[in-house]
Amino acid sequence: MRHRNGFTLMELLIVIVILAILAAAIIPQFTDISSDARASTADINLRILRGQIQLYKLQHNGLTPSLTLVELTKGTDASGADGTDFGPYMQRIPVNPFTNSATVRQAAANPPAAASGAADAGWLYHPATGNIWLDKDDYLAK
Repeated sequence: MRHRNGFTLMELLIVIVILAILAAAIIPQFTDISSDARASTADINLRILRGQIQLYKLQHNGLTPSLTLVELTKGTDASGADGTDFGPYMQRIPVNPFTNSATVRQAAANPPAAASGAADAGWLYHPATGNIWLDKDDYLAK
């Protein structure tokens, strides 16, 4: 009788099938985690932007920042011109975590009916009211 060292083809196939089943069960969970992380980051960034815009409006007698939101990143006086009385409210405009863009576009309506659809979609801002939304269809209702 011969003594053999090693695995049979059937044993190897069984191990490979078990590993494939485990991988198929685990990989979708990681995909959901990264999507959930982007959604949480989007919510946080949106709250921060809205809060800073409201603070700007409060300190500037109801004036809203311009379309670029540049006033949030520098010091201003009570009229919104460059100065040292108020701000800066943030170091930079946060990015849209789905596109990694901080581009601010003007919203045609308040609230906007649809996202811009641009590749560099960041934020939709309505300067007349100071309202801001994530430039993504799923987030316009928030």
